[in-house]
Amino acid sequence: MKPSIFTKIINGEVPCHKVYEDDTTFAFLDINPATKGHTLVVPKRQVEFVWDLSDDEYQALMTTVKKIALHLREQLDVPYVGEVVVGVDVPHAHVHLIPFSKSYQLKHVFEPTGSEPNHDALAKVAELIQL
Repeated sequence: MKPSIFTKIINGEVPCHKVYEDDTTFAFLDINPATKGHTLVVPKRQVEFVWDLSDDEYQALMTTVKKIALHLREQLDVPYVGEVVVGVDVPHAHVHLIPFSKSYQLKHVFEPTGSEPNHDALAKVAELIQL
């Protein structure tokens, strides 16, 4: 399997707005966020589907997902953080964490915007929520 864009991000070959890293997981802001703070959490080892991770890797991923979700809720002062596992677009297991206050904010979560990312805004959010 050739390296995914996420593997290239983890390896520092592609820039990102990192919010967390440990020995087995990595988290960064989605460059086309559905809401402020929309974060992707990935295992460092490239595996296409979350369900194909070893039990230990899966537990590590979900531990990081929980840690970041609770942190997003606190730092962004939102009551909810949606957790979505889709498994398409990038052949690297990943979990979307989407902070929100009202359910309508999730209505068009995965519709492409077609616009360039606002890296200044993303950098400010990354700084706010970085662990």
